[in-house]
Amino acid sequence: MADPWQECMDYAVVLARKAGDIIRGALKEEISVMTKSSPVDLVTETDQKVENFIISLIKEKYPSHSFIGEESVAAGEGSILTANPTWIIDPIDGTTNFVHSFNWLCC
Repeated sequence: MADPWQECMDYAVVLARKAGDIIRGALKEEISVMTKSSPVDLVTETDQKVENFIISLIKEKYPSHSFIGEESVAAGEGSILTANPTWIIDPIDGTTNFVHSFNWLCC
């Protein structure tokens, strides 16, 4: 029997690569920047797009799983911890670098 956690990890890698494609494409366009809790706590439309993309695809494959998304929570969406497997999503780790078109970031 296959390890279900390894299956999740493998799927996460596939999604991270697809998210990376979205991020690389966005680096070629004008970046829309907003702030969250302070002037240095940045969020972009790409952050939100990538988070929604990842969550929607995981929900399709694993409908019983839960999520804590950095941008969703910052926007006021609650996060309730349950016994369900929970994915914690930080769509662009390095948003400040992304905003300045520095390629040192990850998804």
